[in-house]
Amino acid sequence: MSVKEAKGVSPVWVQTVRDIAIVLLALESILIGVMILVLVFQIKKLITILEEEIKPLLISLNETMGTVRGTTNFVSESIVSPTIQVLSYSAALKQAASAMFRRRGQKK
Repeated sequence: MSVKEAKGVSPVWVQTVRDIAIVLLALESILIGVMILVLVFQIKKLITILEEEIKPLLISLNETMGTVRGTTNFVSESIVSPTIQVLSYSAALKQAASAMFRRRGQKK
């Protein structure tokens, strides 16, 4: 009586379980390979979408930012800067007039 027979496990049963495990592992490997191929095609599709749809949006956004930058510079140079100068000159004139016409005995 061998050790395997003493435990109740026959060599034929062990070979059958081994063969089934090998077949299951082979099927799993095939399934994983197919899933990797699907993943590669999906990544290729995503790259195509990014190139065809997102890239033009980014180009348009860049052009819009250039327009906004130009508009901001124009408004700053033609409206904001002259307004600040006029307001600063008027404030200076007001202070000068206030200093000139202030009575000598009054304190501020």
